[in-house]
Amino acid sequence: MIILLLILCVMVIYFYSNRNHDYWSKRNIKHDPPLPLIGNHFQNQFALKSITDITVELYNKYPKERVVGYYRWSTPELIIKDPKIVRHILNVDFAHFYPRGLGRNPNVEPLHANLFHADNDTWKLLRQRITPAFTTAKLKKMFPLIVNCAEKLQVVGKDIVSRGGECDVRELMARFTTEFIGACGFGIEMDTINNEHSLFRDLGKLIFNRTITDVIRLMIWEGFPISRNYLPVTSSDIENIITDIVTKIRAQRNYKPSGRNDFIDLLLELESKGKIKGDSIERRNPDGTPIEVEMEMNLKYIIAQVFVFFAAGFETSSSATSFTLHELAYNPDIQTKIQEEIDQVLLKYDNKLCYDAVTEMSLLDMSFKEAMRIFPSLGILNRVCAKRYTIPELNVTIDPGVKIIIPIQAIQNDEKYFDNPTEFRPERFTPEAVKSRHHYTYLPFGEGPRACIGARLGHMQSLAGLAAILRTFTVEPSDATLRRPVVNPRSNVVQGVKEGIPLKLRLR
Repeated sequence: MIILLLILCVMVIYFYSNRNHDYWSKRNIKHDPPLPLIGNHFQNQFALKSITDITVELYNKYPKERVVGYYRWSTPELIIKDPKIVRHILNVDFAHFYPRGLGRNPNVEPLHANLFHADNDTWKLLRQRITPAFTTAKLKKMFPLIVNCAEKLQVVGKDIVSRGGECDVRELMARFTTEFIGACGFGIEMDTINNEHSLFRDLGKLIFNRTITDVIRLMIWEGFPISRNYLPVTSSDIENIITDIVTKIRAQRNYKPSGRNDFIDLLLELESKGKIKGDSIERRNPDGTPIEVEMEMNLKYIIAQVFVFFAAGFETSSSATSFTLHELAYNPDIQTKIQEEIDQVLLKYDNKLCYDAVTEMSLLDMSFKEAMRIFPSLGILNRVCAKRYTIPELNVTIDPGVKIIIPIQAIQNDEKYFDNPTEFRPERFTPEAVKSRHHYTYLPFGEGPRACIGARLGHMQSLAGLAAILRTFTVEPSDATLRRPVVNPRSNVVQGVKEGIPLKLRLR
């Protein structure tokens, strides 16, 4: 009897988990044959290959297809190759694809009640209220904090040179970015640049260095939906540290804005206003008008926003800036031209780094964009179909719950859009070149209503950090440098590289 029950349980699990594995064949969408239970997700689920690398492989494997099917366990996902379809999903038909679908249960993991992970009305209300934190006026007010961090970066660089010049620029730029976020986000000078084991830097490593335990938890969470009501994937240590930081700062400021105009001040201002109200993105009145919805900006939501401001800000910027330095180390002629540009621009501003000076460094800006094209911090974008949708270009209908993958790295390295895509050519980002190609072939910050809210801040801070380094130092490959850094297969949201990015700094 027990054996029969076991057989029955195995059969139920088998048929339940394979119930959707004919979804794409029914729609004549090309895809790799799915494995029982796990679908096409084996390599990523066991941390053998990042989801970005998998999408690049599938993108290139089906060169004539405009979309490619994929199965994450029993969930059908669609990899979008055609920029025209990408445009519809991210922008034109956003009403069908407003969820990102990356968030986990905020009742189990409160940190996921943040702007990046939140979906539906929670996302919409948070977005409309947090957007004012990133106006041009506020970015300019933050710039002196960036300059202060950049000056510290130069001091650390000189110390590295005095010890031979060898360093991991991925770690160096992570410390610079973390220092800046601590200052402009929380009003705290953590001295992360000089201390590789500061609280914020250790927190950053804890968030993004996934352990075997993290991999197993995510596997259970993705493969067995029943677990999502009680199983946290994120380490409780992360939540405890963030909660402790926020509650202490909040108390120090007497639970109201302090006048620093930083991110914490904005959140405290929102908290003081009580409920956030706005039109629903998912619910309608009988006459078709949106229902008014509201949410309380309480401590839970404040902590969650601080978490994503810190995590997304430091990891993406440090990834992008370090890879830019990596490419410039292998393109010394371009590096020299950028250094000459920095010198010329700064002469106009009394040799002082400032907001207006950075905006004039056009070659540095183009080089940064070209580095993000080759190796974007986020290798893919995610969306979920919210309501039944027919893809106009294909006349294929997909159902609510189908997930969408937009393979940024694959598109940005497709020779159809970028000639000799592995070659580092900043001139791809002259105004004329940008205007000549499809807008949705370059998406390092996303696009549409869910584009990165901190894109301009991250861009400005990254250029300032690069200018600070290149003004004082020249970067060169070291004996340990790999021409193409190896992606960490455990990194899924932000791309990480194995063993960092070793380079050598030399005083100019």
